[in-house]
Amino acid sequence: MKQSIFIAGAGGIGRAAALMILESTHLDVQVILGDADPDVLRSAKDWIESGTMAHKDLDVIVMPRSGDSAELIKTFQAASVLLDCLPGSLAPKMARHCIDYEMHYANLTEYVAETDAIMEMAKDAKTGFILQTGLAPGYIDVLGVELVNRFKELHPGGKLRNLRLRVGALSENARDPHYYAFTWSPIGVATEYVKESVVVEDGITKKIPSLSEREQLILQGKHYEADYTSGGIADLPQALGGEVANINYKTIRYPGHYDWVLANLKGHSQEDINTLERFMLDNIPTVENDIVLVYAEVDGHDASGRLHGINKILSILPMRIGDHTLRAIQTTTAAPLIESARLLLEGRYTGVITQSMLEPKSFLNGPIVSQVYGQV
Repeated sequence: MKQSIFIAGAGGIGRAAALMILESTHLDVQVILGDADPDVLRSAKDWIESGTMAHKDLDVIVMPRSGDSAELIKTFQAASVLLDCLPGSLAPKMARHCIDYEMHYANLTEYVAETDAIMEMAKDAKTGFILQTGLAPGYIDVLGVELVNRFKELHPGGKLRNLRLRVGALSENARDPHYYAFTWSPIGVATEYVKESVVVEDGITKKIPSLSEREQLILQGKHYEADYTSGGIADLPQALGGEVANINYKTIRYPGHYDWVLANLKGHSQEDINTLERFMLDNIPTVENDIVLVYAEVDGHDASGRLHGINKILSILPMRIGDHTLRAIQTTTAAPLIESARLLLEGRYTGVITQSMLEPKSFLNGPIVSQVYGQV
């Protein structure tokens, strides 16, 4: 009997993950796609089936908004892994299902409180729980660990000074006054702009306001801006704070966007998140032609005191998967999630696994991740 992967959430990332799994030569599994909205689920099923000849291995199931149907419970009992593509607020509920029905679990959310709750409930779990394994948090954090390891190998006895992680999910083109277009979740964008950012400064972990320290970047000859946002740093402050003096994560945008946001951003509450989301939706279009920028750099002094640096830049465009072209944000988010499912199915991990606990080189060079990001 085939192993099965249950994908909770049939939105842009969930349906992309299903298609990528069905099209992969590295996974021979049954895919079950679940969602609370029957219309969204039907649309996703039709879209996936039109994009792959492997749709015989696809099932769908409606997830009740309250309680669990007998059919859903039976599906959970048979599933091997649950990939959580639902809003972050629902992550503890999905993780609890995995504990109750002994499924492996992997999610995408950058929400800190929900991640902490899952870490507590799953600390003694018999199955594996790989957390925050998308693009940011996710791939960028594993890449950061890899650069830190590379620096230590090149400069034994040296002292690490800075680890800077930068990611931008952008439209290929943008215009004034906002210099932006949505390529992923509007509520996710609003949330990361409002909630606090976690940083390490001079060895001390602290929380600072998002959008509080702009910087200018030249990447591959093009001008961008970056500023602090919430969530993307995963568990690196706890894992690396003792050996890297300064660690931070910022989101890349086109120049002018952050000035526009700050001119229209009021306060730091959940109500302010919802207000900002509504305002941006009224003024910013959603587009398909996107680009994802990934930039990481580490610097420090060697044993003689000389300053050295290592950096890595990736620019990722939409990719053809089966008979569909997936947006860059879909493949870059789904690929680490699917790679995590592959590792869990192989029995590599049990208990709670954060980004710093993954073996970076083997994860980054895994067959699913490297198909999208290339090898390191």
